[in-house]
Amino acid sequence: MNTSPPHSQSFRFDNSYARLPPRFYVRQNPVPVRKPELIRLNRRLARQLGIDPDMLESPIGAEILAGNRVPLGAEPLAMAYAGHQFGGFVPELGDGRAILLGEVSGEGGMRRDIHLKGAGRTPFSRGGDGRSWIGPVLREYIVSEAMAALGIPTTRALAALTTGEAVMREHSLPGGVLARVASSHIRIGTFQDFAAREDVEAVRLLAEHVIARHYPEAAQAENPFLALLEAVIERQAALIAKWMAVGFIHGVMNTDNMSIAGETIDYGPCAYMDSYHPDMVFSSIDRGGRYAYANQPQIGQWNLSCLAYCLLPLIGPDEQTALDAVREKLDCFPDYYHAAREAGFAAKIGLPGHGDDAAGLADDLLACMADAGADFTLTFRRLCDLPARPDDEADAGFIALFEGTVEAADWLRKWRQSLARQNRGDEVRQAAMRAVNPAYIPRNHRIEQAIDAALIGDYQLFETMNLVLSRPFDDQPEHADWQTPPLPEEIVHQTFCGT
Repeated sequence: MNTSPPHSQSFRFDNSYARLPPRFYVRQNPVPVRKPELIRLNRRLARQLGIDPDMLESPIGAEILAGNRVPLGAEPLAMAYAGHQFGGFVPELGDGRAILLGEVSGEGGMRRDIHLKGAGRTPFSRGGDGRSWIGPVLREYIVSEAMAALGIPTTRALAALTTGEAVMREHSLPGGVLARVASSHIRIGTFQDFAAREDVEAVRLLAEHVIARHYPEAAQAENPFLALLEAVIERQAALIAKWMAVGFIHGVMNTDNMSIAGETIDYGPCAYMDSYHPDMVFSSIDRGGRYAYANQPQIGQWNLSCLAYCLLPLIGPDEQTALDAVREKLDCFPDYYHAAREAGFAAKIGLPGHGDDAAGLADDLLACMADAGADFTLTFRRLCDLPARPDDEADAGFIALFEGTVEAADWLRKWRQSLARQNRGDEVRQAAMRAVNPAYIPRNHRIEQAIDAALIGDYQLFETMNLVLSRPFDDQPEHADWQTPPLPEEIVHQTFCGT
């Protein structure tokens, strides 16, 4: 393992997690790969992190991003955590194929983790090879950056690389590494690791670390740890409401895949819906539909109850009093979620601030969409184009998404009645609707096409997809075909875990 030359000091490391006690992690360097080559560097993100993008695009930069060379100031480690996976508790998980290089301070003091996925075996690998093939690397790059462009809190993709090595799955596949960035990689499962060991001191140290790093306002509260729980509940409720508003299905909402910072993390068998149905599932390992689209809010609350259990000893010495306090906070989750969801869908249908009227209309529209199998993204985007007064030609394009059903025409009539009660012109309303209803999402069949092309060394589709998705709310006539739903033979019915 090499150390990088002086110019790699453009990484301004300040590794607060590495200063926690040794039982929080295992110190380990990434395992070098044979021939790292950069597929794509997120130059804008690199600059935001205060890292020279030209250096990262050099051969030495590729070695750093693939894990062959440790930059000065990094303190590589594999994080320890546990978690509930599909409802069953697994006491020891941890970073089995990822290494946290360290934390950097970028623009405005922004602190971010730099994390390498596919970086080789660690003590947490549980028999796995610690590697990734190129498909999950490209998928996470595309979907996480699309999520950021949609304005939804998420981990970010700094770089995608090939390794020059083969990875064995069902058959031999080219290996890859993803360099990703996050506010932190602390999970609900990180707390569960220490709570399961009855290590209250470690839970306290972790909670204090999270408060200092993510929720400094909680430190001023009468009960900082209860305030921490409440803040995490609010962020997770808002995050899941944002997922629901764009038709996103995480696919594997285990407690070890829920970031304590309220960011979308661990893009494995995730997907954006094409045809809408509330029971939609894509994950090949979610055979019972536990993490279906409509179940995400209640699963979020369930996961947060696991965090609350971990924090009980810190919240108060009397168990019953502490239980009552955390139940009160957890009982607020539905209110936080429904308020965020209501606001999101009201804006999507052009009726912000219309309360129950807008919420009822949005739910009626979703019911029509489910019955007809209407495309989630196109339905809301075409709605943006409709005037407040009936227009047969414009309405026809919208109603066609519902196979011409009477229910869709009836819904439009009720929607226009509500529009008539607000004092906004079409131009203003339509612009506001287009700002929250994307024209472009990472459609599953397009991701698969980009991965298939990459397997033969062609990254043009991958590049084009990232370009289009960087401006999801803009009309892009030159890329209009990227809005198109899949043909029947192109529909992706299952997505898969990165391992």
